Amino acid sequence: MSDQPTAGRFEGRDHLLPVRVYYEDTDFTGLVYHANYVRYFERGRSDFLRAIGVGHADLLEEAEPLAFVVSELKIKYLKPARIDDALVVRTVYEQVKGVRLIIRQSVERAGEVLCRAEVTAVCIHLDGRPRRPSKGLVEKVTPWLAAGGTGD
Repeated sequence: MSDQPTAGRFEGRDHLLPVRVYYEDTDFTGLVYHANYVRYFERGRSDFLRAIGVGHADLLEEAEPLAFVVSELKIKYLKPARIDDALVVRTVYEQVKGVRLIIRQSVERAGEVLCRAEVTAVCIHLDGRPRRPSKGLVEKVTPWLAAGGTGD
């Protein structure tokens, strides 16, 4: 066993990140508070990138540093998760289109989808202006995209 946290694993194009529901994730009813699904989705997107060799710190050290902002987030809550549940965050990067990355995600328990999200993340300069992703980022993410997943 390693002391290093896992960045998840791939199953085809899908990145799977196990997460556990802790007391701090729940509301007074014992169910996962709705905003915490957004946190799980963020972890899934970040660990997807980490697993393919794209660390956020590395992006800041590029000749032209870049970061991401979420410009659109559509969530559908289907069933609740509860304290101590073992969940999986499933992340699929679908497309790079101009400055945007289109991502599909879900939170699952034992293969059952509890929550689904469609995310648009935008690459930005550090001053907040949109920018195209770097060539290195595009090269690393392209093998994981749906067929025809790059373009303007």
